[in-house]
Amino acid sequence: MPKLPDFEALAIFAKVVELRSFAAAAAELTLSKATVSKAVGRLEDRLGARLFNRTSRRLALTDSGKTLAVKAAQLLADGEALENEALAQSATPRGLVRLAVPMTYGTNTVAPLLPEFLALYPEVSIDLSLSDATVDLIGEGFDAAIRIAALPDSSLIARRLRPVRRYIVAAPSYFAKYGRPTHPMHLADHKCFGYTYLSTPGVWHFINAAGEQASVRPAGPLRVNNGEALLPALIAGLGISDLPDFIVGDALASGALEAVLQDWSQSSSGVYLVTPPGGPRPARVEVLLEFLADKLAATGKRPRRTSG
Repeated sequence: MPKLPDFEALAIFAKVVELRSFAAAAAELTLSKATVSKAVGRLEDRLGARLFNRTSRRLALTDSGKTLAVKAAQLLADGEALENEALAQSATPRGLVRLAVPMTYGTNTVAPLLPEFLALYPEVSIDLSLSDATVDLIGEGFDAAIRIAALPDSSLIARRLRPVRRYIVAAPSYFAKYGRPTHPMHLADHKCFGYTYLSTPGVWHFINAAGEQASVRPAGPLRVNNGEALLPALIAGLGISDLPDFIVGDALASGALEAVLQDWSQSSSGVYLVTPPGGPRPARVEVLLEFLADKLAATGKRPRRTSG
């Protein structure tokens, strides 16, 4: 495998040419004069050509040195410009942020917040990916994600914003026809609608204040990969389901749905901001995370929809 170009030696050579002095180049680069001299010597050995004619009073480029100096100066300028641009983007909120958010929470809670953020940071753009599937942040190149779950241990950095309460819900007409379950095991006799992306979609786990635990395998005529898609069938009285507060909050408040088994709780769940591990984040990512953390922790649940 061929060696990479010696970019450091080329940059040092360009600085020596610019200042016409090994000592001046060493001072500007905060290197020792010996380090500068060795870098140029290393470059000469690699190229098999002398780059400077040195005397005690004068430093002059050879023909090979003159040819290389133009390209090396351009390389140094490009490198400095690239680094300055990267530093500017790190310090000033500017550029693209890729954010993954669950579908319903993203549509109803996160998206309404974005106009305010974009007005505050006009040089930041957002690529918002909406899906209830768990994305691979690192593999798919996302800067951050919002996840609503009981998060397992992982190498990702997670910041909990608020708890999420889950409800077992159905329409009053459903309970009038099929009865109200008073114990989780009664759900085995009901038409339970399923949600694909629960941590254990095939089993619902419960625990009460006394520490009693129960697990039931729900079965029913409808299974979806987005929780909000269950609402029409639930409100129509066709089944019973397990859904989070930000999906069923309005329907519970209006009486379209009712909750049962409220003496029982399920696995601790929350809204999390998740980011890949690593060093300092660019300013564009940092300001979006802080904005979302402030807004989402304060809202508690999604804003109610208004008519008109």
